[in-house]
Amino acid sequence: MRRIKLVPPPYSSRYTIKRSSLRFLKSLGLTVLVLGLVGGTALSFPFFLAETIRFEQTRALPAIAEPFPVTVDPHHKVIVENDAVNAFLEGTSSPLQAAAANTGNALTMVFNWIATTLSQTVLYQTIAGANGQLVELSPGMRKEQVASAFGNALGWTATQKQEFLTKRTYSLLPLAEGSFVEGVYVVDRGMSPGAAQALVNDRFSKEVLAHYGTTTAQYVPLEQALTIASLIERETGGPDDMRLISGIIWNRLFTNMNLQIDATLQYAKAARTSTGSWWPKVIPADKSIKSAYNTYAHAGLPPTPIASPSVAAILAALNPKNTSCIFYFHDKQGGFHCSDTYAAHVTALKKYYGRGK
Repeated sequence: MRRIKLVPPPYSSRYTIKRSSLRFLKSLGLTVLVLGLVGGTALSFPFFLAETIRFEQTRALPAIAEPFPVTVDPHHKVIVENDAVNAFLEGTSSPLQAAAANTGNALTMVFNWIATTLSQTVLYQTIAGANGQLVELSPGMRKEQVASAFGNALGWTATQKQEFLTKRTYSLLPLAEGSFVEGVYVVDRGMSPGAAQALVNDRFSKEVLAHYGTTTAQYVPLEQALTIASLIERETGGPDDMRLISGIIWNRLFTNMNLQIDATLQYAKAARTSTGSWWPKVIPADKSIKSAYNTYAHAGLPPTPIASPSVAAILAALNPKNTSCIFYFHDKQGGFHCSDTYAAHVTALKKYYGRGK
């Protein structure tokens, strides 16, 4: 029988395998290092955002806060645009322009979203301990959405959410619909509904009440401004539309025309039925909803705001564009169209949607 001699692979083959293994381990180590650095940097986002917000909250208000301008006169049913006010509202320092989706603002929004999301992860909470959790409120949220945002972050029960929405005996502000300022809030784990209520009231006081001067209130009472601003917030396609929609709302109020705003139907519909959304799609039958918020059936403003407006929407409510338009809609691309007459409105609707309304 012929014997077969088993010969081990040459040394060079063993060396090649070993060298490949080392390269793999180095690549793996580098990958782990990079991921660790990226992860560590990302996990620092909530900390830096929380510290920035805490710093802003501790800054004292100036002795005299700049009041919001107002160029609408409901008593005489006129809109008197002011060149200086227009220049301010169209300038780079205006909240209306800050609300536009420019690159800087978009990056800030992305950073805030990442920081807020990470702050609620188990890993971050384990590292950071009890402090520094973040809650973000967006313009146009109704009170139930705000309560859920805080409640989900803080593990509240349904009873605690309702407690958060109930005005406390010695509260300086009525915590009703429409008084939750957008932005990121820093909360501590275990924060009570009362403490969270005080937190949002304090920001509303600094960012809205401190700028709502006596003269402004004489022309447009705060609740009326918030109500109109909430309609603008829910109806607008962007900050460029806000003052035009405001002008149309005021035109309808001046002529005692029903506002006929779909967002109020959404508010009423979600409040009375289980729709799976706080802002459900409106169908023609909804115009017969029995609710004081149905602005197709009832003249004037709804009883309260329907959502929390941004400062930009409040400024738009106080400073509408002087327009002759009465009707408006947005096309499928978000373009804004308005008309002086219903006939012209229907013609425009047919052009963009192939139907009337």
